[in-house]
Amino acid sequence: MYKISEFAEMTGLSKETLRYYSEVQLLEPAYIDPNNNYRYYDDGSYFLAILLMKLRRFGFTIQEMISVMKDESFANLEDLLKQKRNKIQMQIEDLRHQAEEIDDFLASGKEE
Repeated sequence: MYKISEFAEMTGLSKETLRYYSEVQLLEPAYIDPNNNYRYYDDGSYFLAILLMKLRRFGFTIQEMISVMKDESFANLEDLLKQKRNKIQMQIEDLRHQAEEIDDFLASGKEE
């Protein structure tokens, strides 16, 4: 079992983020000491924390992350990841198009 400070250091998540994730029932401590309210995490919590970090990095919202975590089989995770990837690809295309428009606009100003 790891204290919250140890777990934060292991995962790269701040103590505040861990407390928030617990509050929204995204990643709850494995054990909370009733005497001092210290939060303790275990190895299973570690793997879930790493998953949450990846999902956040992939642009998942808190609500989407909660949905993934509630589906303990992770059956829909692959579909959600594919949807995120498609959305990112569309954003890349939109940005590429905007860059081309800027180039065209700049070029038209030089022609005059």
